[in-house]
Amino acid sequence: MTVEITTDPPDESRDTTDAEVLATVVAAESVLSKRFGARIQLGEPEDLGGSDRSVVLRVRVAASPFSLPRTLAVKRYVPTGTAPRDSWVREAVSYQMFNALAAEDRMCPELFAHDGDAGLLVMEDLGRAPTLADKLHGSDSRAAEAALLSWARSLGRLHATTAGREADFDALLRRLSPPATKDPLAEDGPIAIADLPRLLAAEFGVTTSDRVAARAISTLGLLDTARHRAFSPSDTCPDNNLITSRGVRFLDFEGGCVRNMMFDAAAIAVPFPSCWCAFALPAGMVEAMIAAWRAEVRAMWPDLAEDAVLLPRLLDAHLFWVWLATWRHLSDPVAARVASRHSGPTPDPGPLLAGRWTGLATAARRGGADAVAEHAIAVARALRVRFGDAPLPLYPAFSS
Repeated sequence: MTVEITTDPPDESRDTTDAEVLATVVAAESVLSKRFGARIQLGEPEDLGGSDRSVVLRVRVAASPFSLPRTLAVKRYVPTGTAPRDSWVREAVSYQMFNALAAEDRMCPELFAHDGDAGLLVMEDLGRAPTLADKLHGSDSRAAEAALLSWARSLGRLHATTAGREADFDALLRRLSPPATKDPLAEDGPIAIADLPRLLAAEFGVTTSDRVAARAISTLGLLDTARHRAFSPSDTCPDNNLITSRGVRFLDFEGGCVRNMMFDAAAIAVPFPSCWCAFALPAGMVEAMIAAWRAEVRAMWPDLAEDAVLLPRLLDAHLFWVWLATWRHLSDPVAARVASRHSGPTPDPGPLLAGRWTGLATAARRGGADAVAEHAIAVARALRVRFGDAPLPLYPAFSS
């Protein structure tokens, strides 16, 4: 087999080696051949930019006795010593669940083959569509606004479509040796909520009252509640969402799970709390996005049409995310940013964190949680004293 390596470098800090590309192509050929029972040849691999633990390629189907697409996307987890098995399982199960849905409800690439021993996924190639990040870092504010609203509506539709499918998801997990913790937020979340008051006191001299600490601890109940559960991509970072002619398509399900969807709704409100590449949005944009998401989910959960039901839960998830992101940064700022695994421009962490605490204060004040608001204002003030008063800049599409 001759493999021609394309010369375009990936937009990623870790360069993919020729040996990794070759190994990924060979593994994909083997998995596809086993899946379809005949030899399938792949060629012309193009590096799409993976991460510190994965290689992602676009490959051409050079020879196949079956009717396969002209190109495919291949993702292979590479051994890094960080045990990526759980991430592979979550991602494989997520795509399998969507494969079982009708084509019009499949809001992600179709999965053609997978192999746990090789840590491999072979998927539909969605082409060269722009990501949500591309729109936000472009120069067209109307296109960026339309993309954000489309993404929020699509997220709500994804939740409504996958409601009631937790048993199916769990059954698929059991077939692939499920992770010890189904929801990744349950790993760091309780630790972050318990430890952040200590870090805030040690780093900034900010005291957390028992009342605020108790409210933060209560947010952990969202991890276990049986209400409002649906599939979550987990990582809602803008570069994990393609804006295609068929609508938004979600990518990167390394943390895919079924959980309380308020965590995803709060990811709109924060916004994008799982990554460090988030900039500010213009006034009113978050509210419009929440409304777009809500319009899709309230048909499945009519109670979410009531502010008295939605807003307290949304505030709890908002608080959870801000505390978790801050704890991750204060515990190990380098590890927190590396774990984000996203390319492209990133703001300074100080303005980003201060902006998130200010946003939490606004949401808490609006929700009547005055103690939470006052604490959030104190933390935001301490962050600005430490890192400077520069505000978090707007995404480039909205800054001109």
